[in-house]
Amino acid sequence: MSSSPEARPGVRFLLGAVQPVILLAVMWVVRALDAILPGSWNRALGIVSWHFDGLDGVIASPLLHSGWSHLVANSVPFAVLGLLVSFDGIRRFWAVTAIAAVVGGLGTWFVNSPGTLTVGASGLVFGYFGYLLVRSFVAPSLGHGILYAVVAVAVAVLYGGTMFTGIFGAASGISWQAHLFGAIGGGAAAIVLRPRRGRRQESAP
Repeated sequence: MSSSPEARPGVRFLLGAVQPVILLAVMWVVRALDAILPGSWNRALGIVSWHFDGLDGVIASPLLHSGWSHLVANSVPFAVLGLLVSFDGIRRFWAVTAIAAVVGGLGTWFVNSPGTLTVGASGLVFGYFGYLLVRSFVAPSLGHGILYAVVAVAVAVLYGGTMFTGIFGAASGISWQAHLFGAIGGGAAAIVLRPRRGRRQESAP
């Protein structure tokens, strides 16, 4: 009996791991184009709080960055946390990404001072962190719960200081609103997307 390559765990793992890499590559391409082409993509496509024409930034802003240093600072934690989320499957990765982006973006648009421009993938970074943290509490079995708890603790050890100051700090130019609501969106995604008892885990189509 033969099975399709997509059904093999190793292939599924590799396909999942590629997803955050693809999204990160898009961010780098967007940054390069924004640096080369005239005009400011950030002002046109970023989140502009309390401006209805700035709501499209809810989707576009995670792909935009204020400069190369901003993108570099986000790239490593995005790749690491995105990879950990992708272990739950391709559909789950994109669902978590979408929920974290929408909740984080809308929260930023509503809470920030009117006219404030917000761009960057850090909201997604905190969304992935929130997902992994809450996932450890809603895992379908004790074994899975322990696994996700270990992952969450490891992430906290590696990035705990950055995560804490990112949400509760008041550094100039840092959007704690995007970080806080991104984390809330990721946590909500873990609850909404949690496997129901008796349902099979995600399998490749």
